[in-house]
Amino acid sequence: MSISTSVRPVYGNGQNNGLGTPPRFLSTERCLQLHRLMVRARVMEERMIKMSKSGEGYFWIGGPGEEAFNTCLGMQIKRGQGPAYDYLHFKYRASAVTLAMGMPMLDCVRQMAMAATDTHSLGRNFPAHYAKREWNIIPVSSVIGVQFAVAPGTALVQKRFGGDGVSVVVGGESGTAEGDFASCMLWATRPEHEMPVLMIVMNNGWGISTPLSSVQACTHIIDRGQAFGIPGEVVDGNDPISCWLALERAFTYCRTRRRPYMLEAMVSRLYGHSSSSGAPRSSDPDCLEMFEKQLLAAGLIDERQRKAVYDEAKLEADSAVAQAMREPKPRAEDIERFTYAPSAVDAVYPVDYTGLPS
Repeated sequence: MSISTSVRPVYGNGQNNGLGTPPRFLSTERCLQLHRLMVRARVMEERMIKMSKSGEGYFWIGGPGEEAFNTCLGMQIKRGQGPAYDYLHFKYRASAVTLAMGMPMLDCVRQMAMAATDTHSLGRNFPAHYAKREWNIIPVSSVIGVQFAVAPGTALVQKRFGGDGVSVVVGGESGTAEGDFASCMLWATRPEHEMPVLMIVMNNGWGISTPLSSVQACTHIIDRGQAFGIPGEVVDGNDPISCWLALERAFTYCRTRRRPYMLEAMVSRLYGHSSSSGAPRSSDPDCLEMFEKQLLAAGLIDERQRKAVYDEAKLEADSAVAQAMREPKPRAEDIERFTYAPSAVDAVYPVDYTGLPS
């Protein structure tokens, strides 16, 4: 395929899944956009790790090492509210996805700082536990794997509604050992009732401190989809070009065929499981460093431009932390706000906020 001479391609190695051969490159503009978003996500996460160590925050869990895939995912999501748009069932390492979707860094940092201004949980939940009705982000749960059992529900609504909205569900490879993962495959593939569910498995090889090789015998998680007739592919999650093209194929399949598809991204875990394990830097391959080497070698950026991207991101992160630390903390009297949905029995038991008999 010929391309404009003004576009210098960076090549990926994604595999074709029978939907037609896509362009094997991304434009310079797209590559630089991906790089900037990956840097912003990494810088923010590293600043939040410092917050957990300095007393500005009390717990950190996030996604350093997953920026290549997650940035591409965020940029390809059909963002909006209601069944015409994509429903998003994330796990707690999706900060790069939300930043790529357009979420301000401050909104992420506020949750880490447990500020009452936190739009996701009023400062009452762990960091990276996002919830945003306007973007169909279903509240992230700390309970491992439950999002896989919830996703078919939104997909059923989308199937009945029509259109091309997809229910995207993301989990770790260890979470697939839960029964919720099997439930998702079963409900999404019922004969004549197939659903547009994009099942994404982020495989970093570890479930906290347990290696995947000691838990599951299959070579890849997507192998488990074969019995249900779910097509899919394994992608190098450290290569943003491959990730972009693989996600294009996956979304095209789900949007046009209204059936489930599975992607398994092989990613790194650069700072351990969470701050509970000390968040030490690992020796895993760094997707950001590798992508920068590609960009520099191709002449798409130089060292001065690379440094400017980091300086801008660090200024944004430091400003967000300073702002969040000045904002009020949650009040004790607000602990039950938005915990229970309004119901008809509220009028019967006006004093009891739960709507249940005392």
